[in-house]
Amino acid sequence: MRALIVDRSVPGGLRVGEVSEPVPAPNQALVRVTATSLNYGEVTQGIETAPEGTVLGWDAAGVVVQAAADGSGPSVGTPVVTLEESGGWAEVRAVRTGWIGVVPERAEPSAISTIPVAAGTALRALHRIGPVLGRRILVTGATGGVGRYAVQLARLGGAHVIASTGDPAKHGEALRALGAHEVVSGPARVDGGLDGVLDMVGGPQLVEAFDQLGAKGTLVAVGHSSGDGESFPFGAMFSGPERDDRSIVTFMLLFCDGLGRDLVWLARQVADGVLSPEITWRGGWNDVSEAVSALVERRLHGKAVLDLA
Repeated sequence: MRALIVDRSVPGGLRVGEVSEPVPAPNQALVRVTATSLNYGEVTQGIETAPEGTVLGWDAAGVVVQAAADGSGPSVGTPVVTLEESGGWAEVRAVRTGWIGVVPERAEPSAISTIPVAAGTALRALHRIGPVLGRRILVTGATGGVGRYAVQLARLGGAHVIASTGDPAKHGEALRALGAHEVVSGPARVDGGLDGVLDMVGGPQLVEAFDQLGAKGTLVAVGHSSGDGESFPFGAMFSGPERDDRSIVTFMLLFCDGLGRDLVWLARQVADGVLSPEITWRGGWNDVSEAVSALVERRLHGKAVLDLA
């Protein structure tokens, strides 16, 4: 079967090649992939560190072509959205059934393929904060794939949403259209008293964002796109009036239980137009180097999708 395989000798580090079809474990279904979305982490760290010839890819939408041998999961012919640690950049992938979500027949595969990492991470990060109805929530790195879903989901949950981006003049209108009540150029521009932060950037921005939390506020460290470490000044962790019981939380999506249920719900919201997939780049097999370059160079805001059918 065809797949995008790691080959660091070519532009973008990926080329189309032939590989053997995967052999599924008893709790895995085989899915014919129709569309896959690319994530910043896998096109930077993944391509850079994976052995040559590896088939990467976390996100994929497609159709079940072989049901799991243990009887779990959807039947043959079912349209699905899938998440796995690899294999999404191929014509067929093996997926554990707990990480498969059945999608509506009317759903468009390219839109659905954006869900697993981006929307799934945003949803679980909001869960870490707790109920957000009436709460003030800051989303840093709001123009990225996770950030755009986070803005929409926080607004859907009833939060007052503040979106942070390096260029509010350029991206403010789009972020407000997604649900942001305010758009700022960084956490230091926020007026304190935040109930929650979804931080996609790390480094100094995380430190600044933590300083804006109010009492019982939670910062969820989702991404580390800055590539910088965090250095907290003396006193940053002191408690006091309106600053007591603050916390920083980390998590990894692939370690979460119940992902299949999340994928089903998110797919319905995208199919119904409640959530926008925010696709800003779309192409085919042979265009992947263009997408990789745009992601690595930070020229792409939103999601990149490859149509593999």
